[in-house]
Amino acid sequence: MIQFRNINKRYGQLQVLKDVTVSIETGRITAILGPNGSGKTTLLKCLLGLVHPDGGEILLVDHRINAHPEYRQQIGYMPQIAQFPEHLTVGEIIRMMKDIRSDVTHYDEELFERFHLDRELTKKSKELSGGTRQKLNAYLAFLFQPQIYVLDEPTVGLDPVASLILKEKIRKEKQQGKTVIFTSHILPEIAALADDVIFLLDGRLLFKEAKQVLIDRTKTKNLEEAIAEVLQYSGVEG
Repeated sequence: MIQFRNINKRYGQLQVLKDVTVSIETGRITAILGPNGSGKTTLLKCLLGLVHPDGGEILLVDHRINAHPEYRQQIGYMPQIAQFPEHLTVGEIIRMMKDIRSDVTHYDEELFERFHLDRELTKKSKELSGGTRQKLNAYLAFLFQPQIYVLDEPTVGLDPVASLILKEKIRKEKQQGKTVIFTSHILPEIAALADDVIFLLDGRLLFKEAKQVLIDRTKTKNLEEAIAEVLQYSGVEG
């Protein structure tokens, strides 16, 4: 289990996260929702150690993550926008990543094959289309077979076939007991993938609930209607 306890983060005068306390269960797919600027990406970066909270603590299996930095080896991260060295080829980027993670000897090459990245190995990063760059981004997130996946808007820029392949991969990892955390603005995608939904608004936790429980509680037909109902009840304009 991942636990966020009273997480606060400020950038200058802007309070991005406000006393966020929420837990994410092992072996489930959790979607983090909220409008732009709600704190979704900042919360993920706190988990990744890329941003340090101003207050609160994050626990991974009851251990504070800042006391055990090696926990990052358990996480596969797919940022919303991948930044690769422009002068390196796809093949060089892959070899570099494998050299960095020399502790791993068995790789997950499924997305390499299904995305046909073998056709791109000699191309430099700056020559890649946005979709191919996103495929490489996804492949690297899954490559080292971590226990936790953190995926920030994972299907943005992917064509429909590649998007379907990635979603199938996410479901497969969940079936193997892995924990998946992702953000998305695409409600049908969230409805198709997520077991649990966390909703942030203005840096605060509005709710965290199992997807089906939320739908049943609001007596609505689908996740989109359920979220709209909660926002309306909470006095938040859509």
